[in-house]
Order: sequence, then structure tokens, then C-alpha cells
Amino acid sequence: MSAPALSGPSGLTAAWLTEALAPRLSGVEVTDVQATPVGTGQVSDTLRLALTYERPVDLPSTLVAKVPALDPASRAAARAIRTYEVEAGFYTHLAQGLSAAIPVCYFSAHEPEHDDYAVILEDLTPGRPGDQLAGVTVEEAAAAVDELAVLHAAGWDSPDLASLSWLNRHSTASAEFTAAMVTGLYEGFRDRYAERLAPEALALIEDFLPHLAAYLAPRSGPSTLTHGDFRADNLLFGRPRPAILDWQTCSYGSPLSDLSYFLGSSLSTDTRRAHERALVRRYHSTLTAGGIPLTWDDCWRSYREHAFHGITMSIGASMLVERTDRGDDMFCTMTTRHAQHALDLDSLSLLG
Repeated sequence: MSAPALSGPSGLTAAWLTEALAPRLSGVEVTDVQATPVGTGQVSDTLRLALTYERPVDLPSTLVAKVPALDPASRAAARAIRTYEVEAGFYTHLAQGLSAAIPVCYFSAHEPEHDDYAVILEDLTPGRPGDQLAGVTVEEAAAAVDELAVLHAAGWDSPDLASLSWLNRHSTASAEFTAAMVTGLYEGFRDRYAERLAPEALALIEDFLPHLAAYLAPRSGPSTLTHGDFRADNLLFGRPRPAILDWQTCSYGSPLSDLSYFLGSSLSTDTRRAHERALVRRYHSTLTAGGIPLTWDDCWRSYREHAFHGITMSIGASMLVERTDRGDDMFCTMTTRHAQHALDLDSLSLLG
């Protein structure tokens, strides 16, 4: 019998870990566990686990666990947008078949009635997490773009991925729901952050919001496995390949949404302006070299269209999860970068 999903960090006991890791323990028990919070995520709680086994076993002495957040607002937000279900589904059904650099998963479970969940992952220390506020270097961005192209190529227009209901969540109804939610949250977002955002950023957002439902609706063009929150904080550098973390928002959707969101959020504005086209060319060349049929004109237009993905994410996430000082700094920085990105690319003109 598999271990149950968890309602929070208190469930990470030696007995539970013995049950969760049983297929790899060969009868050995976990006798002790010490849990230490890690990371900056706000939708779930992430902890590094230092494990003691009753005798030597072919498992690491440290692992990383993700469990439901203790904060009620973050947990409610997770349920509303199904993040626990999605991440558990990703590690259960998709992760092992991917060649992109992702952590090994030792256990994943989700219980839908109470929205309990748990994933136990490889500890990728000493990998260095990206810093959303400082931004990544051009070299780091190029490595991340290469990894993104590997991820996208693997599921390009895949009928198998399209058939997964938990992954293929885009519909007219879901677009209208999300648009209404984000539009409803905007007044509070503006009240909270107006003094920290430039007037032109707020003006752009207010021009964009009437188009939001149409922007989010299903559209023609290629689809693939997308990460949904591909940015500096969710990448680990200092390794042969940057590792991709946090699969709570993955979906079957437009590939260029990931690329536009990443370059718009994770590079300083000046750095993006100087290197943006070369990085998009790098992504496009990597895909087409592997046989993916994507013209440069379609790639660049879709990249421009998806400059608003980060604005939508920033409004929704900032108002739904637990508020922190770093979170405020991050959401203001990201909104500023994404708004300037959309202005630089004249993305509003593509929305009709």
C-alpha cells in the first residue's frame, strides 16, 4: 500500500518516509528525519530532509519534500488553480520520460477530496538557484533557453499529452474564469503596488485587461508541454545543465509563452533589449535543427504575443498567496519588466 498524500510538513515523519520510499528501501526503515525549510516558494512548503536509515541503503542521505502550504491563503490559491494536483501528476506520469534536466522523483501523491499532496525529490545541492530580483546572466539565459527547447521539442503537438485532462486545461470557460478572477484582483493589486510601479506600466495593464479572456482562450498554432512558470527562481545553475524545478503550473499549451515569460522576467530590461533577439533565434534554431516545423516569423510573432503572460501571473499570484516582503519586491520587479517587455515589442497591437 502506497503512503498517503500529506496535509502539511508535520506528516514528514520517519514512519511516513519509510512507507513512501518503501519500493527503494528493500525493507530498510528510516529511523530519523530532520526537516529544514528551503527555497522561496509561496504556494507549497519545501523542506530539505536529512534522513537516517537503520543500515546502509542505495538512497541519498538528503532529499527535498514539497507539501501543502501551512498558510491558508496559499493553500486556497493552490486548490483554486489545481497546483498540487498538477505537480503530482507531472511527476507521476511525465517526468521519467523527459530528457530535460529535472530532479529525480522518489514519491508523488495527490488526494483530491482534501487537496493533500506530497512529492519527494532529489536534492540538487550544490546547485545554485537563480535570483529573480537580480536576474540571470546572458550565459545562464542561453543555457536555460537550450533546456527549454529540449523540453518543448519532446512534446511538440503530442496527441498523448493532448489527451491528459489534468494537463490540457485550456478552454473558453477556463479562460473566462481566469480573466474574471485576474480582473477582479487588479484593483487590490493596483492599490497595493501603485506607488512602486511606473504610470506607463499601470496604463499598459489597464489597456490589456479588456483583452484578457480572448488572450487566454485556446488559439491555433503548435502546443507542447509547457512549464508555465519558467523563470530564474525555478532554475538551478552551477551544474552541467540548468535544472528545472516547480512543475505546479505545467500544461499543454503554446511553447512561446514559456520563452517570452522567461526572458521578460529573468533578465534586466537593458540586458534583455541587448540580447533578446539572439536568444529567441537560439531557441528557434535548436528546435528546427531537431526537425520541429516552426517558421521564424511564427516564432517571433508568438513570442511577442505572449509578453503578457507574466503580467497575468504577477497579478494573480501576488494577490492569492501569502504576502511577504520578498514577494512584494519580486512581483513589482516582474511586473515592471513584463510591462516594459510588452511595450518594447508593441505586443498590444497584436491583440486586435
